This record gives sequence, structure tokens and C-alpha cells, in this order.
Amino acid sequence: MRIDDLDLTAPELIADPYPVLADLRAQTPLAWHPPSGMYLAFGYHASNALLRDRRAGRLWRDRPPAERFEPFNALHRHQMMENEPPEHTRLRGLVAKAFARGHVERLRPRVVELADELLDRLPSQGGFDLLADFAGPLPVAVIAELLGVPPADRELLRPWSNAIVKMYEYERTDAVETRAVTAAAEFADYLRELATVRRARPADDLVSHLAAIEDGGTRLSEDELVASAILLLNAGHEASVNVLGNGMVALLRHPTELDRVRAEPSLIEPAVEEMIRYDAPLHLFERTATQDLTIGDVTIRAGEKAAALLGSANRDPAVFDEPDRFDAGRDPNPHLGFGAGIHFCLGAPLARVELQAAVTTLLRRFSRLELAEPPVVRPTFVLRGYQEVRVRAG
Repeated sequence: MRIDDLDLTAPELIADPYPVLADLRAQTPLAWHPPSGMYLAFGYHASNALLRDRRAGRLWRDRPPAERFEPFNALHRHQMMENEPPEHTRLRGLVAKAFARGHVERLRPRVVELADELLDRLPSQGGFDLLADFAGPLPVAVIAELLGVPPADRELLRPWSNAIVKMYEYERTDAVETRAVTAAAEFADYLRELATVRRARPADDLVSHLAAIEDGGTRLSEDELVASAILLLNAGHEASVNVLGNGMVALLRHPTELDRVRAEPSLIEPAVEEMIRYDAPLHLFERTATQDLTIGDVTIRAGEKAAALLGSANRDPAVFDEPDRFDAGRDPNPHLGFGAGIHFCLGAPLARVELQAAVTTLLRRFSRLELAEPPVVRPTFVLRGYQEVRVRAG
């Protein structure tokens, strides 16, 4: 395939992107893609360089028309992921300081409890949908615990998150955009109210700490607090669902590796890293050149866009031996699943705890776990995952 012919919305690419990406990666590590109007980095080293180069930044531009998209735009305008230093440094520093209050370790045993509670609701024998019944609700429950969202309100979070993240795909309907804007407004209003309550009656949760945290005389504004909390939920929920869904499908399709992990519990941690590498939950992450920069033999001019194709980078044979093989004990495994550089995922430690606990719990609860039918792939490229994963368990 020629890069000019690459259609990021093509159903055949979405169904299995890896053969096409391997073909293009073999032709070039980085090239201009006319259909999207940006450079695409297919190789690991090109992607890693793009993510780390400070001349390639995350530069948010409000979606027009501003009146229609203001609730959606506001969430991005005030979050760390869409800002560069010095704003990024200030926002990330404040959120990281709140995170540093032991939230990840505090949640470790609770994640196991939440996973068990979800599996307790299933029949002891028979089948279930791994996504709808487990991988979907678990990350929302974990992040709700982290933020301090009352149990009665937690069913609100997942629909809001699902609606907002659909805006990140390249092919959207008017109805999708309208739902995203509505969800952004409702989610922001809810978190403003919760922050008001936590300021008056602080608790041991992240919203309370985000409201109170101070560093060098600076605090998060209300808009920044809301945007930061929603970023943590949307990024953490969407990525964790897809890693767990994609990863368990990969593990179940490699029964020898599944048996290895069952026999050696110490393989849980590397197996989770391999899940992230093998079938990446995020396939494309954009940057904009703030000044001319050269990667390899390609010069990206100031103002031009470029994107790291993380799923392609994570299958680069220049870095990973037998990259198309799922290896539960792969070591080293320097995947780019959490990004790289200053925008490396702040929630990576929590995601790892959550995923390790989820896989451990599934294998502990079910001595037999297998795919009941072919999983249904979501019709999206940027955020890669499944719509349904039916499994048999016993």
C-alpha cells in the first residue's frame, strides 16, 4: 500500500491494522499523509522522537463554532494534556502533588474488592460479556473511588466519558458531536458541585486534594480542577477498558501464554505490559511543530502536524523481537502505550495496579476462561477496542 492510499476510517484497517502498518513501516519510518494533512510516524524511533521533542507540542485550538462547542473546548483548554510549558508544568505539578498523597497504593486492595464484586454478580458457570460485565464498569468504579464520587452517582460517569471520547475520531456525525457537548457540560457541572462540597467537607479523595493543593502560592482554578478530573476519568477509563479487553482477547487467543501466566503469578506484571504493547488502546497521538524540526531525514515545518502511530511503533521489529507474537514474559518491553516525554501518562501507575488486579482476579476466579465467539471490534481507529467480548468461564 502507498501511504497516500491509507484511509484511517477504512473498516478493513480498523478490523486488523497491523499488517497494513507493518507494510508502511517497512517503507518509511515517517512520511507525509495527504488525506489527514499531517506526518505519520510508523517506526518506534520516529514516534519516540516525535513524542519527546519539545519543538513538537500539544497546541489546543478550540473547535468551531465556539458557541456550540464551548463546553467541550473548555475541558481541553484547561487541562494539562492540551497545554505546553509553562502552563503544562504548573498544571501537571499540582495534579501530581495531589496524586502523590498515596492514592494509588490506597486503592490497590480496593481494586481487588471491586473486581470481585463485579464477578460475584455473574453466574458461577456459563458465559458473560467481558466488556459490559467487567472491563467496562471496573475502571469507572476505580476512578470514582479515586475522585470521591458517591456510589449513587457513579452510573452517570461512564455515559459521559463514552460520549466525550467519541470526538477524538476522524469520522463523526452531528449527533455524536451534540452528545459530546452535552456530556461535557453535564460532567463539568457535576464536578463543580462535587468540588464545592469537598471544599466545605474535605475527604480522603482526589477531588478534595485537587481543591486544596497549593504549590508555590498557586492553585488550580475551578475550571482547571474540573478539566483535570475529567481528563483522569476519560483517559483512565477509556484506556483501561481497551487494554483489558484487547489484552484478554490476545491472552485467550494464545493459550500457551495463558497457561504460563496461570502457572507463574510473577508473570502478571510483564503480561499486562505486553497487553498494552501488543494491541495498543490508543493508536494515534498528535503533535504540532512549534518550530522546524528534523526526525531522521524528514523535516517538519513550524505549524505542521505530525502524529505518532503508537500501535505501529509497538510492533516495530527494530525494537521488539518477533513483534507480532504475544509474549507474556517479554523483557525488555519499552512500549509507548503510555506515551513519552512530558506528556507521559500521569495515571500510568494507577492503570498498572488496576490492570494487574483485574487479570489476577479473572484468573483466580475462573479455572477455565475462553472466547465463546469472535469478539466484535469497535469501528474506530484512534481509540482501538472491542464492542463485545463474549467468554465462557467456569
